[in-house]
Amino acid sequence: MQELKKEEITRKLDLVVNKLLTLGGPENETELENGGESIGFFRRDFGISEWDWPQGVGLYGLYKIMMVEKKDEYREFLCSWFKCNMAEGLPSRNINTTTPLLTLVQLNEICPDPEFESLCLSWADWLMRCLPRTEEGGFQHVTSANGDRLGVRLNENEMWIDTLFMTVLFLNRMGQKYNRQDWISESIHQVLLHIKYLYDKKTGLFYHGWTFNTRDNFGGVFWCRGNSWFTAGILEYLEMFKGSLDAGVREFIVNTYKSQVRTLKKLQSQSGLWHTVLDDPASYEEVSGSAAITAGILKGIKLGILDDSYLDCAWKGIRAVMNNIDEEGTVLNVSGGTGMGADREHYKKILIAPMAYGQSLTILALIQALDNLK
Repeated sequence: MQELKKEEITRKLDLVVNKLLTLGGPENETELENGGESIGFFRRDFGISEWDWPQGVGLYGLYKIMMVEKKDEYREFLCSWFKCNMAEGLPSRNINTTTPLLTLVQLNEICPDPEFESLCLSWADWLMRCLPRTEEGGFQHVTSANGDRLGVRLNENEMWIDTLFMTVLFLNRMGQKYNRQDWISESIHQVLLHIKYLYDKKTGLFYHGWTFNTRDNFGGVFWCRGNSWFTAGILEYLEMFKGSLDAGVREFIVNTYKSQVRTLKKLQSQSGLWHTVLDDPASYEEVSGSAAITAGILKGIKLGILDDSYLDCAWKGIRAVMNNIDEEGTVLNVSGGTGMGADREHYKKILIAPMAYGQSLTILALIQALDNLK
């Protein structure tokens, strides 16, 4: 059972939040650049200023803590961030650049702004009408082109587990807000389709991706952060329905979540973290995915979906994440942006550097820990 004190968690949380607001690139950025994409180097991923998925996840963590602490400085930061990016011009629309909108649609409810609302509405419509689709109507995991913020990488006929957090959460939130059943139904379709093609029935874990081109799961790798997008994100998704989701669909999704978490519990390392390749102890332990997994397990306990047999696993995870926060608030041992890999070695070679999503997913874990202690 946990021995952590609220004061200890709160102190670490404050450090992580304050660091997120000023996060820049790593000190050895020039050295890392030499490794290029093979080690996950994407210049746009560093810091908090760019409009893409790492920053989008970071903003969501900041929004969460803002709603808990009611601090005007966080609201001002978020409003300014969106205003500045919109004034400078947004990058191409794709799966990953949708991520900041999950925060914007909710921020606009407490900071009403016609430009914010217009952007969210037009982007949701774009997802429905213009986003490339795979076979069976899956959201094709289109990403930003490396080095060209106006370009895209199509990843033709590919579905990635990341899409559920980066795009589907936003579409469902918009559907709920504007009572658009077509948007809600599409979000359900995407969740079920991603489970169909990415979920492994033998282990209960999720593969990183699926391609209809060769009809396989690429390297068949169970990537830590990829799995964590489901563990943490799917409960956020279910909560948006406020009990209105069809009972049969909800039961199917909950059982999938419980099956995944059952295996994750078995794969937790002695330190309390999870390995970047979940079932490969030779791969390094990774903090961002571990934080999101821990947040998802704690939330499952809080909601009564998981029983108390998961408490030790969850609090062990929180302690391990806190052990990876330095005195400046930087979350350590976070892996960089990770494209689709053909084998385990691809994931094991990804760089480690401070990332906005590392800060944010740690925020989600620590907020959830405080909530569970109430």
